Amino acid sequence: MDKHFAKFANATAKATGSPAAFLLCVAAVVIWAATGPVFKFSETWQLVINTGTTIVTFLMVFLIQNTQNRDGTAIQTKLDELIRTSDAEDEFMGIEKLTDRELELLHRKCKRAASNSARLLKQAEAERHSRHAKAAAKPALAPARTSSAKPSAAARTRPRRAQA
Repeated sequence: MDKHFAKFANATAKATGSPAAFLLCVAAVVIWAATGPVFKFSETWQLVINTGTTIVTFLMVFLIQNTQNRDGTAIQTKLDELIRTSDAEDEFMGIEKLTDRELELLHRKCKRAASNSARLLKQAEAERHSRHAKAAAKPALAPARTSSAKPSAAARTRPRRAQA
């Protein structure tokens, strides 16, 4: 039963959320409005549109709610799996079942952690900037050459001794 209803709800939600369905509803309202003079804008004429829209709205509420519940559960399951397989704290799994107070406490904890991370990042950036400024202030020491002559071929081919 659940599978059949889920298929029906998904198909109905997809169909009723389409541009064609919207245009069909607009056409129905235009036709209904155009028939007003024919029926002399009677109470029955008004009752037709009121009853029709009420029934459709009533049924659609349940279909939309079912689709949203399923989508919400699927998203939470995916998020829980990402949390489970990552370095994130497992305490975040299933938080959609917490009370409002518990969620608020967890939210405050996350805000504190984010503020702390931002502060540490700002300190690291200031330190990096300070180091760059110090490096720029020091004069660059270029190796001094005593002669402009190139080393001889024998000197270039001699193996170097390892320094102790």
